[in-house]
Amino acid sequence: MIICVCRRISDREIARHARAGMGFDDIQFELGVATQCGKCEGCARDVVAQCNGACPSANISLGADLAQGQAWNTRSV
Repeated sequence: MIICVCRRISDREIARHARAGMGFDDIQFELGVATQCGKCEGCARDVVAQCNGACPSANISLGADLAQGQAWNTRSV
């Protein structure tokens, strides 16, 4: 979905940069999001917050479990 209409920046582009560890200010500088009319700033910040908080920690904890030899689906039958 296009978040910034002025610069034609999608939520996927913003999320990709956020998952790489960039904060909103860095993403704004790199992509130009929320630098024209500014109406997309709230949505862009939401995308960054969702990716910075949830995505990396989930991947790290799964990777730690796999490194220790634990199965990722320990559902009882």
